[in-house]
Amino acid sequence: MGEPTIFKKIIDREIPATIVYEDDFCLAFEDINPQAPVHLIVIPKKEVASLDALEDADEALAGRLLLAIRKIAAQQGLGDGYRIVSNCGKAAGQEVMHLHFHLLAGRPLTWPPG
Repeated sequence: MGEPTIFKKIIDREIPATIVYEDDFCLAFEDINPQAPVHLIVIPKKEVASLDALEDADEALAGRLLLAIRKIAAQQGLGDGYRIVSNCGKAAGQEVMHLHFHLLAGRPLTWPPG
């Protein structure tokens, strides 16, 4: 993948982040530019560029990420609802080429988004 992304540097603890969840497969931390009162980033520890870069062999990892998001939402007390967003590619607004999910909550989330 070339130069380590900012997310890889967070995984490796080279740069600080407010980590709210971690297991063997993923990490969740507070977004530094929050778009909602709760705005967390959930990433796999395995370097995968985007949803499009997932391979069949990543099936278990993809499932673990979704289950981790559910667990994080429960730990954060988001029973009223939350939104999960994953931008895929630059045209969709993906800025960091490391698969990640935005977990947003704490305010009314309108539809359609931007």
